[in-house]
Amino acid sequence: MNPRQWRFVVIGWLLAGCGAQGFGQSSGSDTYRRIKAGLDAVPAIDTHDHLFPFDRLPGLMETDRGRGMTLYGLWRSSYYPQVGTLTVRMPGESFDDWWPRARHDFDNTRATGFYRYQLPAFRDLYGVDFDQITDAQAATVDARIFDNYRDEKWVREVVTERANIELMVNDPYWGRLDFRTHYPFEVLVFNVTTLLDGFHASEFKQPSDDPYHFAHARNLKVESLDGYLTVLDRLFQEARSKGAVCLKTTRAYERTLRFEDVSKERAAGIFGRPRSALSAQDVKDFQDYIMWRLVGLSATYDLPFQIHTGHGRLQGSNPLLLLDLIEANPSTKFILFHGGYPWVGETGAIVLRHGRHVWVDSVWLPTISPTMARRALQEWLEVMPSDHILWGADCNHAEGIYGATVVTRMVLAEVLAEKVDRHDLTEDHAARIGRQILRENALTLFPQLKSRLWKPGRPRTDAK
Repeated sequence: MNPRQWRFVVIGWLLAGCGAQGFGQSSGSDTYRRIKAGLDAVPAIDTHDHLFPFDRLPGLMETDRGRGMTLYGLWRSSYYPQVGTLTVRMPGESFDDWWPRARHDFDNTRATGFYRYQLPAFRDLYGVDFDQITDAQAATVDARIFDNYRDEKWVREVVTERANIELMVNDPYWGRLDFRTHYPFEVLVFNVTTLLDGFHASEFKQPSDDPYHFAHARNLKVESLDGYLTVLDRLFQEARSKGAVCLKTTRAYERTLRFEDVSKERAAGIFGRPRSALSAQDVKDFQDYIMWRLVGLSATYDLPFQIHTGHGRLQGSNPLLLLDLIEANPSTKFILFHGGYPWVGETGAIVLRHGRHVWVDSVWLPTISPTMARRALQEWLEVMPSDHILWGADCNHAEGIYGATVVTRMVLAEVLAEKVDRHDLTEDHAARIGRQILRENALTLFPQLKSRLWKPGRPRTDAK
């Protein structure tokens, strides 16, 4: 061979090696099978979902059989519509009229994470390979889905038995200030997203998001910034008393994550004026000021702060933009969601630098891209202690939660098996790390959960 040919041979060998190391090739090994079996047996603590009350599940629709869940409803309420077109099933329309128009919807998205994460649910819960589903099988699955969702027991079975989730930290963004739970395995999140907009009562459209409504119901006056800050403190007291274990904000979908340390005088000058009388900078300054107050209350009430970073509105959602806020508030426990995707390396660097009070949550990442999730976990385990990594399914229906959990366990087992096979970890150490990520780290970070544990014969907890 000439030098040019040898160069391509060497490149091919290198690429083959990278593939074996970085794309889940250990999934065929005995090491993988042992680790995966161990992880499957761990009753997981899911740190983030959006499981609606049973009668308000977003996939419910009117059909020719009445109101219920359908095959279309499962796909519509999944992440799939972010990557593919889904043919609408009209209210009252029969499956036989809808499916011939929809059967080819998935042709161009078969390889995407937002399609593939639901496949384990169809395989394990309904016994079909959706990649090769026949018209007759699709009709049967649609009917079984409808029948399953006649009873809330289906959701409980899928989540707690089939997915083996013991507790689920659930973000009720449809009623942020109601402070209610609806399932026995559900743990409350205090979603503080809308509180940033408290400069004027006209910002709030529904009582369950409205701090002014909350204040009025408790005879609290909100006539000044100090009054509003009193309401925030009262909200924290009530959230904690109702069982909330953490805070959550998704404001990165709408604005930059750079929150400046704005003075109280500046914020007080903005308070009480409607958005129409404010500039964009005014609104940002008030939000920035309130965010710093929320971070302070997070420390005061020992409620760790889950912050959406990355995928969604990419402009301004790089987790590095939070560094000033993180560095100035060492008593607050920050949890960086979604691994900061696509900035997973940057997120790891933040935890490496500020690991005493920062955690990374891989929630949603294996669903977006199992390949990126493997890469992230490989890197994170090299730069941070294993007790600073969490996981969550981040779905709003049982089948999605099941699929996301299966994919997460698979990805985690692949990463750990690769490290064992490369002699970076002993198998016992790998198994312990897997238990930490799936369960123990959440019990340590949210110690209130320990009194809620209910599964008999669960593995010994390492959390003190």
